[in-house]
Amino acid sequence: MSDLSPRSTTGERILVVGPSWVGDMVMAQSLFITLKNHDPDCVIDVMGPKWSAPMLERMPQVRRAIVLETGHGQTGLRTRWRLGRSLKGEYDRAIVLPRSLKSALVPFFAGIPRRVGFTGEQRYVLLTERRRLDKAVLDQTVKRFVALGLPVEGTSDAIPEPHLQVDAARQQALREAHGLNQALIAMMPGAEYGPAKQWPLAYFRQVAEAMIERGYQVIVLGGPRDVDAGEEIGQDLEGVINLCGQTTLTDAVDLLGACEQAVSNDSGLMHVAAAVGTHVQAIYGSSTPNYTPPLTQARDIHWLNLSCSPCFERTCPLGHTRCLNDLAPSQVIETLTVD
Repeated sequence: MSDLSPRSTTGERILVVGPSWVGDMVMAQSLFITLKNHDPDCVIDVMGPKWSAPMLERMPQVRRAIVLETGHGQTGLRTRWRLGRSLKGEYDRAIVLPRSLKSALVPFFAGIPRRVGFTGEQRYVLLTERRRLDKAVLDQTVKRFVALGLPVEGTSDAIPEPHLQVDAARQQALREAHGLNQALIAMMPGAEYGPAKQWPLAYFRQVAEAMIERGYQVIVLGGPRDVDAGEEIGQDLEGVINLCGQTTLTDAVDLLGACEQAVSNDSGLMHVAAAVGTHVQAIYGSSTPNYTPPLTQARDIHWLNLSCSPCFERTCPLGHTRCLNDLAPSQVIETLTVD
């Protein structure tokens, strides 16, 4: 947890309980921008998992990140109670983005006078302002986040695009460290949710081959679980650099900021790429771009919209995964812009 010493401010002091997924945290920046647009003097602190702190540092609207030291899926009641008590008197309002009961505990323990969130998991005592989630009106994750920060549920305020800051010096150092001396295309073949969101690796490889022929270097980004995927994409292909498991999340921010385009499954890194201004080739399988689109105008959406889509399942319940297998690499290659 960062320094929590008192700081003078004339605006509202707001604690946002952030989401646990990378893509959702990127989309939450739209809420932070909206809050600042309504009250430029407000102070926004964001509570989230440890991995989110460096990401939040790339969002100028956020004063500080507060790390919740609990594992994913853990209640951590004592940890939440101690953190909440340490925040007593710090905030005027809390905005709780997740709908779980445990996510509302810290603002409750902190005694924050106004605690706003959607109705869910019997949070009647924990929240002072419970809003009904109208999924027809708030049909996207980002709209739901922004709505919780506004005075009237379902307001028609325009949704601002996230914009993560890129560290130019760090970006250059990364290019030099990894021998990136040509125009870059990024590929993100992973998706934490499951295989029903993962385009076949052989298809990524075909796109990589086409881009190398056009004079690009291709970097493959992802976590330690994606190392083998990166190896399969780049095997015996000179010009493919597998960086899976070798970079931090903020390294990925800077590297994606150096790329002309990014080819990605519907994943957290897809949203990172959009937020640094990289043109995104977004591939959807079991999910839908109607719900979690990359928040940028510089994008091409690849979604077959089959009769069985979206199912939102981790693995294909029909066993064929046609939503991804029938999406030909040639479709993506044709839309990749070449100057």
